[in-house]
Amino acid sequence: MFRRFIVAIDGPAGSGKSTSAKLVAQKLGFLYIDTGAMYRAITFLAMEKNILNSQNEVSKLAETCVMKLRFVEGKTQIHVDDKDLTKEIRSPEVNAKVSEISKIQGVRQALVQKQREMAAENAGVVMEGRDIGTVVFPNADVKIYLIASLDERSKRRAKEFAEQGKNITVEAVKENLVQRDIIDSTREFAPLTKASDAIEVDTSNITIEEQVEIIVQLINEKLKNYN
Repeated sequence: MFRRFIVAIDGPAGSGKSTSAKLVAQKLGFLYIDTGAMYRAITFLAMEKNILNSQNEVSKLAETCVMKLRFVEGKTQIHVDDKDLTKEIRSPEVNAKVSEISKIQGVRQALVQKQREMAAENAGVVMEGRDIGTVVFPNADVKIYLIASLDERSKRRAKEFAEQGKNITVEAVKENLVQRDIIDSTREFAPLTKASDAIEVDTSNITIEEQVEIIVQLINEKLKNYN
């Protein structure tokens, strides 16, 4: 039996979690798990099924669905019950609702279980989200907490929407991020918070390459003593 090496990367929306985690996993040959995509998928399906207002139904959906993640050519692909939702989960509509769905205790419990199962068969895992180092893997080998200024996060997210052909203003994105930050950090179950033993990295004024290098160096230091 091998002992898994778990890297937990947490932080608010737009702090660079997904991009950093993907590149770190690629550099180290680890499995990358995008937990945000999982919550987005449940949000999209709840909207499609018109059950947003029923916590019980949304929780049951999260518990019973079969969810598969693949990382292909630098992008996360997500299939739920054999349906490809990769494009659908990145819409502004999903973006506006995902924090509300993510705070449902039943949803979080169901997806945390799926996340642990996904990681179980892999020796090295990079998992990013908002509660990885505090709830999903509180004993992770390396815990990183990314932060960035609200203005920088807003610019990044607006750029992402523009690249998808969606014209969303920076101010509209900023308003959404403020609301998401409030919901994520104040929810009763598994709120967004920095683990006491997490290393904080401010990505506001550094490049993606620089932040990836910082994280990889931290992991390599820990790997030296890993057995």
